[in-house]
Order: sequence, then structure tokens, then C-alpha cells
Amino acid sequence: MDNQRLFLFVAFSLVVLLLWEAWQRDYAPRPQAPAPVAEAPRAAEPPAPSAPPQTALPRGERVRVVTDVLDLEIDTLGGDLRRADLRRYPVSLDRPEVPFRLLDDAPERLFVAQAGLVAADLPRPRIPYRAEAATYRLADGQDRLEVRLRWQGPGGLEVDKVYTFRRGSYVVELAFEVRNRGAAPRTVRPYLQLQRVPVAQGSRYTGAYTFAGAAYYSPETKYEKLDFEDIARGAQPQPAELTDGWVAMVQHYFFAAWIPPGGTPHRYYTRAVGDGPRYLIGVTAPDLQVPPGGAARYAARAYVGPKLQEVIPEVAEGLEFTVDYGLLTVLAKPIFWLLRHIHDLVGNWGWAIVILVVLLKAAFYKLSEASYRSMANMRRLAPRLQALRERYGDDKQRLNQAMMELYKKERINPLGGCLPILVQIPFFIALYWVLLESVELRHAPFVLWIRDLSARDPYFVLPILMGATMFLQQRLNPQPPDPIQARIMMAMPVVFTVFFLFFPSGLVLYWLVNNLLSIAQQWVITRRIEQASR
Repeated sequence: MDNQRLFLFVAFSLVVLLLWEAWQRDYAPRPQAPAPVAEAPRAAEPPAPSAPPQTALPRGERVRVVTDVLDLEIDTLGGDLRRADLRRYPVSLDRPEVPFRLLDDAPERLFVAQAGLVAADLPRPRIPYRAEAATYRLADGQDRLEVRLRWQGPGGLEVDKVYTFRRGSYVVELAFEVRNRGAAPRTVRPYLQLQRVPVAQGSRYTGAYTFAGAAYYSPETKYEKLDFEDIARGAQPQPAELTDGWVAMVQHYFFAAWIPPGGTPHRYYTRAVGDGPRYLIGVTAPDLQVPPGGAARYAARAYVGPKLQEVIPEVAEGLEFTVDYGLLTVLAKPIFWLLRHIHDLVGNWGWAIVILVVLLKAAFYKLSEASYRSMANMRRLAPRLQALRERYGDDKQRLNQAMMELYKKERINPLGGCLPILVQIPFFIALYWVLLESVELRHAPFVLWIRDLSARDPYFVLPILMGATMFLQQRLNPQPPDPIQARIMMAMPVVFTVFFLFFPSGLVLYWLVNNLLSIAQQWVITRRIEQASR
């Protein structure tokens, strides 16, 4: 097999790998739903909403909470987090004044974080709390904001639902404070759940689709994902009781999670409800025993915000896996780590990508040098190889034997020319997912017209330049003697340019700079070898 065929093989392999990665995320067979888990007593189960998804959730009064990073609404009916705007993340570059809305109780976009208590004599399905104020705002110089919701029921049972917000944090602290002023002991069971309807995922700029669905983690199970089809089929977290974990609803760049208290086993569950349906993932806690005249407390945390890779590992163990780099996580994480540190020095993600390419080319310099020498020698031998083809015609066996003897005599490895491309493919795909998954690069500008490195080039300048560099590289390579093969090789820059039109501009920038450096290195080596052979 000669260099041209190898190049074709590698090029098509790159396209197939990208397509296969996308297919795996969207269409790969899912695990079969496990056997049903034994149900807890009905009184201990969180209430399942029964309204179809196009019907709005029941509403009470709204309590608005504004911090430096969040703008939320809490509904007094149940005390749920019904809306959450991320103040530091605009919905788009064209509307910088409009924050991205992660939680929303509009029927067509339903995504809410719920927490409650279940007991035989508590209001169902939701406790009607009351708040002391309609608006809470984190003041300048204030680092902590507390919102307290209260309910007093018959029989002397009182419940305070307390949310605590902190400056600069997307973590929402939650506590249930239960007091029993009656004469009989009381038992309540807390639960935490996330509820949403499916939404289309993917970028209107890149056409790439990322995972949207439920996820859970524990030290025992590690990170597990359940898409909405899994939940509809009845798939449940296994085992049902887990400790020191969390549950989440994940989407592109952002997610919401409930993090139960550590050291206590919680029962994990999923459910599809309504005609739409809505999808739930949640946990139920062990019973709280509240003696007469006594009190009990249950505390948990929610995370409502972006997948910030420097922040979320500190919030809870395993939360960093919500940044889903796929099969090449082992390469993607170091690439992002290096990119982030370069960005800290230069202050621009685009220049960080350029410097990353230079560092990778330096790391693989010797490997590339050997490969380009092999390709230059193949180019030098092209007339002699053509003569062999003309001599032996259709006798493939004798032709291949003569070619191998020539390679051996000239000490040339015909496979050496494709080695740098083979090495680069994993890094290319890993960087693809880094650019696609890293919220840090969302809306990150480069220079001039490149306003968002995670989106496609709006004027297609970078893909066209990349295609031109591919064409120039081909001119430096030995030309295939077969006319059909030569036409295919000539079409490859066009094919790749079309593919790259819709790739994130940061990825195209990476490949363009890589091509320019490769052309410079290959030109120098080819020129030296040709001069030495004269």
C-alpha cells in the first residue's frame, strides 16, 4: 500500500471516527432496563405530578432571589426552585443583556428543582409555605443570603424550608427544620428531585449534539447516564440505595444537581409521569423521627449553573464528569488543563489554541521529521516506481515484490508518511470535544470576526484557508500515478473543507495552524533531500 492510499485511509478514518462518536452518543444500543426495584411504602414516596406536560405546574406566590451570579424564583407552593437565570452567561452574543435561563416552569421548557417532605398528615402534593418578603437581594458587601419559608400545620407540626445563597457561588444550600409541638411522635421523609421535559440539544452553529438527560454518581457506581428513553423504559439507578452521591439533569454547558448529605444511604429513583411525559430523577432520604417537643433537621445542596471545570470538582466528588468528553477523556482533560494554563498567560482562548498547536508540533517534531523524510524520499522515487508499474503492468505480485526490493534498497518505509496523521487523530477528536463541551470557551472571542470559538466561522474564512493548506500539502507529497486515485486525492481538500465549514472555529483554527507548521517543516525537509540527491 503506497502513501496516497494510506492518506485516503487515514482521512476517511478521521471522518468515520467523528461520525461514529456522534452515533454512539445518539443511537448506540442502551442497556436493558433492570428488574424493578422494590417500592418503599407509599406514604414515604415523593408525590408524582399527574398533570400532563403541556399544563403548567400549580403555582403559589413567587419569591425572587437575586445574587451576583443567579436570578431565581421560588414558588411558595412546595418551595421549589422554579426559575434560574445565570447572570454571567448571556443567552447569545446577539443578546448580551438577556441571561441564559436554566430552570424554567413554562410547560414547553419545564425544568425545575424540587425538594419536599412526605408524611401521612402533611399537605399533598405540596406544602403551601409563606415567605417574609417577595424579593431577596444579595447586597454589596454581603456574602450570605438566607431565604426562610414557613408552614404551620395541625397537630403542632411546623416546617421551615431554608435556602442559603453565597456570593459568587452556584451552590444553593437547603435545610428542612421540622419541629413537633404536639404530644405524639412524628415521622417525615425528605426527598430531592429534578423534573424536566426533553429539549432539543445541539448547537445551531456546529450542528453537533451533546448529551441531554439524567445522570447520577456514587463512589460505588461512578458516573452513570440515563437518557429520557432509558427512563421511559423504566431504567433505574442500580443499586437503588447509594451513599455519598448525587443526581443531576445535564445539558450542553449547564446542569442542575441535588447533592444529598454524605454518609447516609439514600434511595435513588427515576420516573416518567404524565402524557408527555415529564422525566424525574431524585432521591429519598431515611425517615426523620421528630419526638414530641423535639426537632429534626435535614440539609442538602443543589448546584444550578455552568460546568465550570475548576469549580465543580470542589462541590462534590464526581461532579466533574458532567463535562462529558467521551471516549477520549484521558486526552481531553490534559488538553483542557494545558489550554487553561496557556489562557491564563495570554488571556485569549484563540491564541491559547495556537500556542497549544506549537507545543504539540514541538513534542512530535522528531516523529514528524522522520515521516516527512519518508514522504520526501517517496517523492524522489516516484519516477522509478512509475517505471516499475509500466514494466510489470497487471502482474501485481511481481510489481509488489519489485517495489519492496526498491524500498529495502533505498531504506524507505512506505508506511512512515502517515504516522503523524495517525498520531494527531486522537488529539484532534479530543480537542473537538474540549471545544464542544467546555463552557469556558462558550462565546470566547479570538480576533476580528471570530467572536465565538465554540461556534462555526460565520464567514467560512478559516475552513477555506484550511482547505487551501491541505491542497498545498498535497503538492508537497508524491503524486499518485493512478489517475482515479489522483482525482480522489484532489477532491480531499474540498471534502474536508465542506466538513469543516460547520465545525467549531476553534477546531478549524487548530487544524489550520497545524497545517501551516507542517507545510513549513515538510517544505524544508523535502528541499534538503532533493538538493542532496542532485
